[in-house]
Amino acid sequence: MNEFIERYERYRNIIDRRLATVIDRDEPVTMYEPARYVLSGGGKRIRPVLVMLACQAAGGDPMDAVEAGTAVEILHNFTLVHDDIMDRADTRRGRETVHRKWDENIAILVGDELMGIAYKTLLNTERGDVRALTRVFTDGVIEVCEGQSYDKEFEALPSVTEEQYFMMISKKTGWLVAISAEMGAIIGGADATQTAALVEYARCVGRAFQVQDDLLDVVADKEKLGKPIGGDILEGKKTFLLVHALNAAEGADRDLLRSVATQTAGRDHLVERVTAVYDRLGVLDDARRNIEADTAAALRALDELEDNEGRRMLAWLAHMLLERKH
Repeated sequence: MNEFIERYERYRNIIDRRLATVIDRDEPVTMYEPARYVLSGGGKRIRPVLVMLACQAAGGDPMDAVEAGTAVEILHNFTLVHDDIMDRADTRRGRETVHRKWDENIAILVGDELMGIAYKTLLNTERGDVRALTRVFTDGVIEVCEGQSYDKEFEALPSVTEEQYFMMISKKTGWLVAISAEMGAIIGGADATQTAALVEYARCVGRAFQVQDDLLDVVADKEKLGKPIGGDILEGKKTFLLVHALNAAEGADRDLLRSVATQTAGRDHLVERVTAVYDRLGVLDDARRNIEADTAAALRALDELEDNEGRRMLAWLAHMLLERKH
């Protein structure tokens, strides 16, 4: 286990060092200072490490995937900056969000600039079909924006189906995970079978990751999570927990959940009241079962790949994400 952790940390440090040098200008200060602030915010770097591991699992050199992985991480951070504006979030990873530390106009520009830097970084990739990489990357931009749009649309609806929920998260969260695997496969010279296996692995992991995020919003430690507990409840977000609970609730429980979904609920002890309903209906355990099932499916997808260091790291990564606490 320590061997896997050490290797993951080594790859993450490679990405962090590249992120620290990716911005090569200082002026205008109002753009590049907050842009550096965003990229220095830390994080697990799951997506860029996945690009490297998918490349390695396909038989390639993971160092060939560093630029593409860095580009995916920059794209991910672009989405976070703009999401935080829309969600009126005050903190991200335990630090002030850009629009709070500076202002909304600067945050919008910083997000736009990060998008440009992401493409510039991607084009530094020297292995694989650059046109194919750019197409996959661009599809990721489109899909994640669609996912965020659905997320905001769903906030205004009294209810959504589980099918709608999984469609939304497949775009908003899952697609960036999936393109990370596909881009790594392209750089590593994967054939069609290997690519399909890596993408399927990533889709399952991405789905499990988002349901885990939904779960951690109510069960995680506030300090470890880096943001207030129950934020999704207060914002009326259509998480797996809320959607699933609405299908099972009756009477006063259903009335409470509907008021959360329509953002008409009284705020007094709202997070505690809703969490109690989730617990009573078994929704938290159902979420855990979904996460475990998707993780198992991700591991099965890896059976199509040859046994090598990259594949073993991907299996470990799936287990690590299953057990994360923040």
